[in-house]
Amino acid sequence: MEVHLFTDGGCSGNPGPGGWALILRHPATGKSLEKSGGERDTTNNRMELQAVVEGLKLLKRPTQVELFTDSVYVGKGISEWMPKWKANGWKRREGKKLAEVKNEDLWRQLDALLATHKVKYTRVAGHSGHPENDRVDELAVAAYQQFL
Repeated sequence: MEVHLFTDGGCSGNPGPGGWALILRHPATGKSLEKSGGERDTTNNRMELQAVVEGLKLLKRPTQVELFTDSVYVGKGISEWMPKWKANGWKRREGKKLAEVKNEDLWRQLDALLATHKVKYTRVAGHSGHPENDRVDELAVAAYQQFL
């Protein structure tokens, strides 16, 4: 089974009040689910990651997922950075030394979910008239506005 997961996260200020949102769609049936949430004090990158984690947590069995996000941070994290961080004991290179991975808690959750699901990352240009991306952006903004 394949599903499409559209995600977005954002903040008013960075750090500041933040929101995340997702649309999970099963293209074969056309069924879809929207979900969002927010935090009083967070960062844009945390909210982008949270949206992906929350979306994958909704899946009850191993699933093929196409992830659509405008977050280069999430995309590069999945495709390039995470394997290196894991090899270095969840540390990242900073010059000649190893430093803490920012948002390690969420990256570890995502890593566990990626071990269950087969995820293909597709980058979407933000604010470009992509209907689902525009919708998750709208939901994420609404989620943080409660804290303003």
